[in-house]
Amino acid sequence: MNRDALKGLLDARRDAIDPVTVGLQRPQRQGRRAPGLAQDQVDSLAGYGRNTYTRLVNGKIDEPSFELLSAYALALRLDEQEWTAMCNYARGQAPPFTLYEDSGLEVPAVWRDVIQGCTGHVSYITDRAWNLLATNKAFDEIYEALERPTNMMRWMLLSPAARGIPGDPDRPGILTDWATAWAPYVLPQLRAARARFRRDRTLFEIEQDVVADPITGPLYEERANASVHPDGDRRPQLHPLYGPGWVTICAAEPLGSAGARVMGVFFTPGAMPDDAPAPLRASS
Repeated sequence: MNRDALKGLLDARRDAIDPVTVGLQRPQRQGRRAPGLAQDQVDSLAGYGRNTYTRLVNGKIDEPSFELLSAYALALRLDEQEWTAMCNYARGQAPPFTLYEDSGLEVPAVWRDVIQGCTGHVSYITDRAWNLLATNKAFDEIYEALERPTNMMRWMLLSPAARGIPGDPDRPGILTDWATAWAPYVLPQLRAARARFRRDRTLFEIEQDVVADPITGPLYEERANASVHPDGDRRPQLHPLYGPGWVTICAAEPLGSAGARVMGVFFTPGAMPDDAPAPLRASS
């Protein structure tokens, strides 16, 4: 536990909340800084006994549960970034779930300007369930002659335009070698998102359709224990405008939008090289 960092984070949030705004009175005890919450008021809001907050911030609770941590995070109105920091300080690990049920459904509007300024490659933004939120011109050009997807996960796993028609060489999909180069890496992302956002209806419905699909269903069961992030991956693709080639995938999660994605997909025509470029790293 990083006790000093945890105490600094939680005490700062405690001092920023006026008790009146949560239906409590300002503490009148001598020496108490106004208008912040008193420690016992935080315990009351979190639903735990007196002095639990004091024990938590002073490192007297060995490996506090995520349930306890989330109760105090909600009481102190932490955002998702602060929630992640709190868990790292208290337990040395990221939280297994988001603090708020609607996290990852919205992305700051400025991200639309960021991707629309990317003119040399496909770029788009999805929410935590892969619903499309914004696209750039390069993305739009690809789907001028195709049915535009509204959900990228559903499109990648279930659309004939993406995976092609099995057994029909005249109807290939955009995602070349779908069964071996795409599905084994996309399916685990769906499983991981279902675990992280257990109440998300869209993810639930996609999973149900994937399991019921005669092509994708068996592959989903085969990849039950894998979880792969796409950032930096290279995969073959049949570009609707430029023909066969391969893409390099860049993925990022906006810090305040848990599970949302800002995607960049760089297409290169021709055969995919065997060697990958060295990762960026500061020289010592």
